[in-house]
Amino acid sequence: MTPILMVLICLGLSLGPRTQVQAGILPKPTLWAEPDRVITQGSPVTLRCQGNLEALEYHLYREKKSASWITLTRPELVKKGQFPIPSITWEDAGRYRCQYYSHSWWSEPSDPLELVVTGAYSKPTLSALPSPVVTSGGSVTLQCDSWVAFVGFILCKEGEDDHPQCLNSQPNAYGSFQAVFSVGPVSPSRRWSYRCYGYDSRSPYVWSLPSDLLELLVPGFPGASPLMGSHGQRRSQAGACSGSQAGGARGGGAGSVMAQPLLGRWNF
Repeated sequence: MTPILMVLICLGLSLGPRTQVQAGILPKPTLWAEPDRVITQGSPVTLRCQGNLEALEYHLYREKKSASWITLTRPELVKKGQFPIPSITWEDAGRYRCQYYSHSWWSEPSDPLELVVTGAYSKPTLSALPSPVVTSGGSVTLQCDSWVAFVGFILCKEGEDDHPQCLNSQPNAYGSFQAVFSVGPVSPSRRWSYRCYGYDSRSPYVWSLPSDLLELLVPGFPGASPLMGSHGQRRSQAGACSGSQAGGARGGGAGSVMAQPLLGRWNF
């Protein structure tokens, strides 16, 4: 629950001219994004809020800063808990919650949904050290590297969006920035494919283009991809991955460039 909403509840104030906040009267709804909460800039996405069967109206809001696109949603869609964004921009990224209205009361807020927009910066490089070939039961180091002075990097396993690894970036001896992740133990019973992203301190919900896909080669795993190169790397569309952590600003090393969006700017 946000501090502002907590204050409203304690004071018994209203969210609007015809509704009163009452904690605990209605259970919180579920908020999710379709097709995913990590979306490439310019792609369509719909935020969906689902309450109980008696929900009459829904309210979606972004924490810390209002989102003007929400007010443009057609009323008939709002009543269904559907909030579409035809072409998402970096300005739309952020942390969202929703509530529903039923029988003179608003529900508790939903759990937060972190809406991430990718494509703001050039892609980093992801490599496996010492090699992408890993024995069953072994571990491997994955290094995400960029000449852009990102404040942090995020490592995502393809097909799994619940547990990304997030680390602050560190300057290296070559003037670029990197984060070193540990992966393992691995097994041949599943595919081990990864991408990494960089993000800037101004908004942890605006990420770079994804790195090329890096697939670890575990002896015994059936059906190695024909698209895979000699280093176990292949290109494909970005997979599901979400979650981020903000860090402090970091200066650039020799040869590095400060994180600047590829197109335009935003204000958070």
